Amino acid sequence: MTDNLVSIITPLYNGERFVAETIESVLTQTYPHWEMIIINDGSKDNSEAIVQKYTEKDARIKLVSQPNAGSAAARNNGIRRAAGRYIALLDADDLWEPFFLESQLDLMHKTGALLVYGSHKRIDAQNQECLKPFYVPEKVIYTDLLKTCSITCLTGLYDTSKYGKVYLNEAFKSLRDDHIYWLDILKMTGVAYGNPQIIGSYRILGNSVSRNKKKVIIPQFKVYYECEKLGLLKSLYYLTNWAINGYFKYKA
Repeated sequence: MTDNLVSIITPLYNGERFVAETIESVLTQTYPHWEMIIINDGSKDNSEAIVQKYTEKDARIKLVSQPNAGSAAARNNGIRRAAGRYIALLDADDLWEPFFLESQLDLMHKTGALLVYGSHKRIDAQNQECLKPFYVPEKVIYTDLLKTCSITCLTGLYDTSKYGKVYLNEAFKSLRDDHIYWLDILKMTGVAYGNPQIIGSYRILGNSVSRNKKKVIIPQFKVYYECEKLGLLKSLYYLTNWAINGYFKYKA
């Protein structure tokens, strides 16, 4: 484990449209000590060739290919290979501001937190803001995250120095795996701190799973009932909170 290194884990599936922009947003980081591990999860488009060109230009960018297995398996493949003390999850269509890593690491040092997250823009396929920016709470604990996931995948940064690497639950394939991941970390760390600065851009497309609550309501219930083993009543309670908060979260 390299003490000052951030390992950025990016699952990639048919992402040729946006992956270059995502990589460019990492290359512009003011904090230089990072590696970007891109896991090509069986893409059928030109994604792999695009990433390969970047690996030839910058040795910090690494490409690994695997048969399609879903985002959780792809992320776990990257985490296993990660050499850094810090783990960040960045999807292949999201963007970081140039000061993202510097700002998040500074927040960690100021608060002593092992997990931080942050506020972000919400953009469409043309990089235009399609919803108001999402401003995060100052801090969250486990029960807060059960009610609504304030830790958007692209802004979370986890320090492995105390509890080691944490892996995603592959049973859910590409649905709710990141939410379970943050819950698992919070059960160990106790608290996570939010950055009020706009530090990234989360891309919402027409078929976005995050926005389509009907598609994920059953998997979300399983998060509470099967993964967290909260029992029926508590599971329904948190599911209701999640649905209500989700409505306002994605309200234009």
